[in-house]
Amino acid sequence: MENAVLKLLLEKLHNMKTDEEEELKMQLRRVEGFLKNFTAKQRKYDPVVKGLVHQATDLIYEVDDVIDSILIHKANQIHTSLRLSFRRRWMPGRSTSQLTGVIAKIKSFLSSSDEVKSNFAIDQENNEDNLKDTALRRYKIVGFEEEMITLIGYLCEQTEQLDVSAIVGMPGIGKTTLAWNIYANPKIKDEFPILIWVHVSDTFTDKNLFLAILRNFSHDDVTEKSVEELAKLVYGHLECGKFLIVLDDVRSVEDWDRLKSALPISNKLGKVLITTCNEAVGRYASRSRLPYKVRFLNDSESWSLLQFEVFGKQDGCPQELESIGKLVAKQCEGLPLAVVVMGGIVAQKDNPSSDMADRKAAWIEACQDIPQYLNEKFYDDLPQHLQLCFLYFGMFPSNFEISVWNLVRMWIAEGFILKEGVLSLEKTAENYLEDLINRHLVVVGQYGGDGKVKTCRIHHTLHDFCKIKARKENVLQEIRFINGVFEPPVSQLSLSRRLCIHSYVPGFLDSKPSCPRVRSFVSFSSDETNLPPNSNSAIPEAFQLLRLLDIKPIVFSKFPRDLFQLIHLRYLAMSLSISSLPIGFSKLWSMQTLIVETTCRTLEIKEDIWKMANLRHFKTNASADLPRSSKPTQEALELQTLGMLSPQSCTEENLGKVRNLKKLGIRGRLCVLMDDKEDSFNSVGRLANVEKLKLLNDVFPHAPSLCRVQSLPPAANFPPGLRSLTLSDTLLDWSQMHILASLEMLKVLKLKEKAFVGHTWVTDDGGFRNLEALHIGRTDLVIWLTSAYHFPKLMNLELYKCVNLQEVPIELADIPTFQSLELYQTGLAAASANRIHERKQKYIQELSNKHRSASHSRSRAFKLSVFPQN
Repeated sequence: MENAVLKLLLEKLHNMKTDEEEELKMQLRRVEGFLKNFTAKQRKYDPVVKGLVHQATDLIYEVDDVIDSILIHKANQIHTSLRLSFRRRWMPGRSTSQLTGVIAKIKSFLSSSDEVKSNFAIDQENNEDNLKDTALRRYKIVGFEEEMITLIGYLCEQTEQLDVSAIVGMPGIGKTTLAWNIYANPKIKDEFPILIWVHVSDTFTDKNLFLAILRNFSHDDVTEKSVEELAKLVYGHLECGKFLIVLDDVRSVEDWDRLKSALPISNKLGKVLITTCNEAVGRYASRSRLPYKVRFLNDSESWSLLQFEVFGKQDGCPQELESIGKLVAKQCEGLPLAVVVMGGIVAQKDNPSSDMADRKAAWIEACQDIPQYLNEKFYDDLPQHLQLCFLYFGMFPSNFEISVWNLVRMWIAEGFILKEGVLSLEKTAENYLEDLINRHLVVVGQYGGDGKVKTCRIHHTLHDFCKIKARKENVLQEIRFINGVFEPPVSQLSLSRRLCIHSYVPGFLDSKPSCPRVRSFVSFSSDETNLPPNSNSAIPEAFQLLRLLDIKPIVFSKFPRDLFQLIHLRYLAMSLSISSLPIGFSKLWSMQTLIVETTCRTLEIKEDIWKMANLRHFKTNASADLPRSSKPTQEALELQTLGMLSPQSCTEENLGKVRNLKKLGIRGRLCVLMDDKEDSFNSVGRLANVEKLKLLNDVFPHAPSLCRVQSLPPAANFPPGLRSLTLSDTLLDWSQMHILASLEMLKVLKLKEKAFVGHTWVTDDGGFRNLEALHIGRTDLVIWLTSAYHFPKLMNLELYKCVNLQEVPIELADIPTFQSLELYQTGLAAASANRIHERKQKYIQELSNKHRSASHSRSRAFKLSVFPQN
């Protein structure tokens, strides 16, 4: 956490050259070195070290606030027109002389911590507790009896070489419990003369792990041998004979690669069972079959397990406590660890000799202790660079479907993402999210057509933990409006760094909050609210150092010009009921992501948007008119996302400034853009880096049929690297599809809202060679004739409200890569979809019989979704 903030601080100080600023840089680097002196283990579990890390983090935050306040003061001096408002409504101007005080604090901290630091010499090689076996959870296994039988079957079947099976799932889901019950099963004990259990974890070393395995064969002292020598000894003991090794809690692919070097691949009698939170590790280690993914318990199983933990048997609950008991079990939301911990807490608090009212109260009280336990088990096991990213999910409402596109850019604006080699910040952030998903801490909501995660969310129990832990760490604070008052009180928010409020936002702003340290203010209310004009200045008055502002549920009837004073803003998402953005955005020189939604169909953009040197993403739902400048302006090198633009703005002059653009959206009269006589579309085609293109034909107040697009530009006029194309309301004839079929790089094609119309579509030979996802929505198509040859790589097909379509071509079932077919209100076509499903299942079974491997059938499983089912 502090490393990311430190990096940003040092970047801001890079061009500051006063003696005090040079001194501050030196002291910050000393703090950085101080933090590196402690192991992750010491940070987690030693109270003295944890206290020192918290003190250092608070100091870093304080320096961050001082520096940003100085920058505001300098901006005040540059923009003299703002000086009066700053002095009247904002904090007094801070000068660099204030650095003296914070430098003195850092020196004092480092001096007082030197003695403590010397007592924590780092010697990971000799940390015996790195290999200390954790207390195996020999909990009653409930709900997984069939799964256990299946996994035991895998371990007992004959193979041609060393066989590896994997159990994956989120922390607390029961991986270790399931593995232990398999390990202790009588059939396994009879089958394997050699049984070895090793807990790996994040603190293991190769040497100590090999020593743990060797203790099962000999008591000779081999601790002086090298890692390579120990690996050879392990290999020699396992080269012959029948054995099962359980490696519990393998964290990474790299860890597995080091471990398997001591395992004899040629021994076909050997079996390895690993448990891991990281699904990528499970897939990598288990090549013969897909890893077994542990599911959540259902309500009945949760209740049975809870009764066993509290009463020692699955039906021991008194009738008077049954209703409250089932409610408590349900609140664990199928997470076995939560149920077990809840059972232990209830067993301690519930006194059978007390009256029933007290016993019920004890059960309810027990619910409040679960998040604290999750704090120790989930959060502390995360790598440091993921901890803030995970806690950030507390910013969103419970069960909120979070846009990954927005989440990634919010993380970047917050400074959570550190540059990794040649990867962009966006790609690095996506990798962080994938890591959290693989650890089963984040749940995928929807996938996009390109196969990437589009939306996500987290388990309700983990969401509660994120809010509680983040509040304790002063990472974020949720504000709730309960019984007519704000909780916590507005007066107690002065030290908060991030605030989220999802209801009664105007009332909160009217309370005149003063939050000088707040860096982020967000609201994801489900209801839109109009902000009174007299409250327009409330946000910049309350949050002077704001970096991130996402308040789309609040609709501004007038643009709050005071927002231009928030020079540290990097991410702004807001809603307006006006049709133009005023001049002044160039003052927001830190802005990276600008999202503007408006109730108007068009949005006029002023010229100074081109002066925003750090702007990477600009999105609006309206048709945006860019300015036609008579003056030459610099190229917007950072801009990656731009949309929606009006067709009139897609000139060579405008698009020539955004040569690095990756995503472009155009909304308006597309016939203006696609008129072959004017070659207007050529300016779009020259954007060599554009991968995603959206074209929405909006001719309001006229019907789209009165201004339909007659033809598409030639394929050569589209961006050469185009991978995803979306068309809507273009009303093109199906004969035009041959042009799109010629786009060699195209992988995703979304035909929405009458993009194409007509009775029949006959696909041409040789088309759509690389298309993987196809969406067809709301069309009058009746007959679709095609073959597997036309879509050789198709994986996903979605048909939305194609009510006239008679059938989905059965030939699509012959495409080997075809995995998913989704129909929504398609009428007659549903019957043909079932035939495709049957044909795919038959093909999968034949393939499975041919290869004699369950992995083939599971990896190519075909999914059919039909709504409504009847």
